[in-house]
Formats: sequence, structure tokens, C-alpha cells
Amino acid sequence: MARIFLVEDDPKIREELTTLLEKYGHICCSSDDFTNMLDAILKSGAELLLLDINLPVFDGYHICRELRKVSDLPIIIVTSRDSDVDELMSMNLGADDFITKPYNTQILLARINSVLNRAYNNRSAKVVSHNGVSLDLATSIVSNRERQAELTKNELRILHLLMTNSGSILSRDELMNDLWQSDEFVDDNTLTVNINRLRKKLEEIGITGYLITKRGRGYMV
Repeated sequence: MARIFLVEDDPKIREELTTLLEKYGHICCSSDDFTNMLDAILKSGAELLLLDINLPVFDGYHICRELRKVSDLPIIIVTSRDSDVDELMSMNLGADDFITKPYNTQILLARINSVLNRAYNNRSAKVVSHNGVSLDLATSIVSNRERQAELTKNELRILHLLMTNSGSILSRDELMNDLWQSDEFVDDNTLTVNINRLRKKLEEIGITGYLITKRGRGYMV
């Protein structure tokens, strides 16, 4: 599952893509502000960009070129322009793949998985995702669609441990032992404070009921 930003000016195509990708567990975000599209992409916390070429204000080539100056976010060009020149220019500007419309949905999904695997599985995982929640380990940012919150070091470690053990209950002792390894002094009260602050931050960006307390046993997501 990945957070995917869609740059597509046709609302119908954008809606169809969103439905398809969310059916397969991805999180989709987009923007109608084509004047400030680059800022929207950078602020989205996306792990992959699906980018059309024919766009209002700035075309896809411009967005690809400018994005590559500041980010290595994986980019797949999805366009009705199918000439070799278009594909060559896209690759020269830093796109990771190129697929033409109309596309076979299974081929599109396979290309998306391939690009994501190349981008993230060949290096230490920096983003952990679970049930629509994405945690960026490099920036300590937790995301829910287009809303984000910055976590402290302890909050990050707690949420990371819970997400990587999703579906399992972790005891308070297990969480404290993990935090102790970070050279932070953590007692029972400190853990309670961190859990409460983490839950509040999650709720502030619309993530409610995610961090579950199992009375007398521990916590889980």
C-alpha cells in the first residue's frame, strides 16, 4: 500500500483512478490547483506520483522537471500522448516509467508495484503504512490523506513499533523496553504521557480509534 498523488485534469479519469487504486489498498490524493501543483505534491507526503502531460497552466514536463530539482519522488507518466519522443523526453526529465492511455488496469497496477519496489524495497524502508496511516521515519511525520502531524522521537518509536506489529497487542513493558534502547529514561508514567499525546495528535489529523488500549494487556493498531 502506498500514498499516491494524482495529477490529472479530467475529473472523471481522476475519480476512476482513485477508485481503482483504493480498491487495491492505496491511498490517493490530488489537487485542482494547477497553478500551485508542485507545492501540493511536495506537501502531500506521497510515495508515488502519477502525472499526466497535457495539463492547464504548467504541463507535465514542467512539473516533472521542477520536481526533480528538489525530490526523488517516483514518477509515472500516464498520458494519451504515445509517441517515442514523449516517452524519451519523460525519461530524460527523470520519470521512472511511462504508460499510455487507454491502459490495461492490471498493467498499470503492475507498473506501479514495480516502481514502488525499485524505489523503496532496495533501501531501508523509510515509510511504514497501515490502514490508511503513513509514517515517514525520516521526517517523523504521520499522515492521513492530506493531513499531517509531526511526532517527537518517543511518539515516533511507539507508533512505528505498533504499526510494524499491527494486529498484535504489545505490552507496556515491551514498549518501555524499546524506548529504553533509545537512551531515553522511560518509566510507566512517561509511557502513559507519550501514548496520550500520540493519540491526541492522531485524532487532530482525523485518525480516530486507531491506537487501541487493551486494558491490562497493552496497546495495538
